[in-house]
Amino acid sequence: MKKRKKFQRVSQIMLASLLGGLIAGCSGGGKESGDADDERLYVVATTTMIADAAKQIGGEQIRLNAMMKPGVDPHLYEPTPKDGIALQEAGLVLYNGHFLEGQMEKALQALGDKSYAVAEVLAEDALLQDEESGHADPHVWGDVGLWVQSVEVVGTALTAKDPDNAELYQARTKEAITELESLDAWVKKRVSEIPEDQRILITSHDAFSYFGRAYGFQVLGLQGISTAGEVGLAERVAMVDFIKEKGVKAIFVESSVNPAVIESVSKDANVKVGGELFSDALGQPGEMEEHGGESYDVGTYVGMIKHNVNAVVEALK
Repeated sequence: MKKRKKFQRVSQIMLASLLGGLIAGCSGGGKESGDADDERLYVVATTTMIADAAKQIGGEQIRLNAMMKPGVDPHLYEPTPKDGIALQEAGLVLYNGHFLEGQMEKALQALGDKSYAVAEVLAEDALLQDEESGHADPHVWGDVGLWVQSVEVVGTALTAKDPDNAELYQARTKEAITELESLDAWVKKRVSEIPEDQRILITSHDAFSYFGRAYGFQVLGLQGISTAGEVGLAERVAMVDFIKEKGVKAIFVESSVNPAVIESVSKDANVKVGGELFSDALGQPGEMEEHGGESYDVGTYVGMIKHNVNAVVEALK
């Protein structure tokens, strides 16, 4: 395991160096290649959650490049030469921070004042610290109330880089926050259907700790906050024993993580897989679901949260 972790660190350094070199070697100033006549602000967003916020607030006033696609694990994402060019040519780069984009972190930080880490604005006492990695848990979007602050950063960044459209961005930011506040209240009401002693959420990796803190769940992941490592036999055995001891009704796979280990634990513990949750990436844009007479698009942040909450409540209540 130590050799594997050392190899992963070396690989990450090599990838960051490659991307950094690409950025340094390119020229540009906010206009995407092939779009020289388009004067709109060119925005690059790393994750699907951030891209959704940028799309909602930026609208037609921006040209948006969503770097990572649905189902992509940001912990393991390997930047391409095209990514390096996009980051250089962007007028604004939005990324999560706290090492979610682990293999790109240094290169993103090196972009200067055109890059904004939307999760690093949060106060230290609002962040959950991960002892194993030594830095904050980056999965802040699991707490809708906390994610509001990151969405505000997106609005602030767009306003700073494109002041001509400031009023539009500010109005849309307010609309987005109102929607998120309503969503937060909905989650709390929906979760209240699960008895408190049954609010145990077990998933592939530890991506739901903010969700658990906000909505009263005990959360356990087979892996830590990153998916870069491997799950050992001891961890699997301990999880199976815990599930049996607590009488957990269901465990969950994740859309961006290989389901094999969770499915194996499910068989060993004789517990059902309650469904697939979106953890580090949204669903496919335009993919509609319906529950309780309400339809939502799982390719949006609001739709992702509703999908997850409905799946968890139906499996555990």
